[in-house]
Amino acid sequence: MMDIKCVIVDDEPFARKGIAAYIDKISFLKLTAECEDAIELSEYLSTEHVDLIFLDIEMPELSGLDFIATLSSPPKIIIVSAYEKYALRGYELEVVDYLLKPVPFGRFLKAAHRAHEIITTAHAHSLNISKKAQEEHIFIKVDKKLKKVMLQDILFIQSMGNYVIVHTLHSQDITYCTLQQMFSLLPKHPFISCHRSYIVNMNNISAIEGNQIQVGSYKIPIARNLKDEVMTLILRHQ
Repeated sequence: MMDIKCVIVDDEPFARKGIAAYIDKISFLKLTAECEDAIELSEYLSTEHVDLIFLDIEMPELSGLDFIATLSSPPKIIIVSAYEKYALRGYELEVVDYLLKPVPFGRFLKAAHRAHEIITTAHAHSLNISKKAQEEHIFIKVDKKLKKVMLQDILFIQSMGNYVIVHTLHSQDITYCTLQQMFSLLPKHPFISCHRSYIVNMNNISAIEGNQIQVGSYKIPIARNLKDEVMTLILRHQ
């Protein structure tokens, strides 16, 4: 069973001690830190990875809910509070569960299992996406042999008449085909045609300046008639 790294955030030492004791009874929960307030938590999150936070709401300086709202990609949250009135806002912020103090161990265990299911499912999905990305490839004919090229390694592809140069992180390979033929081999996302002589992998774009796209140390032109379409695709790309 996957270990879940968790942190307790509560300004009451007795409350932190109680939650820590519950965590110690659950094999898949690993307590990595205890924080007195959201500011201390913020400092901890700046350097450490956390899967789950057991978070009190009413704390000095910055409330738990206000802190959650400041995070763009927060860890999963289980709110532990003495006040029921914040439940609706908590669920609007997509917390895993909302526990009212004093929390019975059975109720705590149920919330922990719910968090474990959500986190492990998300982790497995991420691994599957990563594995799929690593496995995606094309074969191109180079020097009388078929060479396997990983799509994620392609920076851009440049037309040279009836040949194209495939620029990757590791090499520059020339193959006999037209740019249009090469484009038909590639997935429409994340590859875009930005010029009649260039195809660019949007995942490897580092900057855009004027009518040029920077990919690594290269500057690729954007055709004037394609600029609006290209910019829209790039800005929408996540």
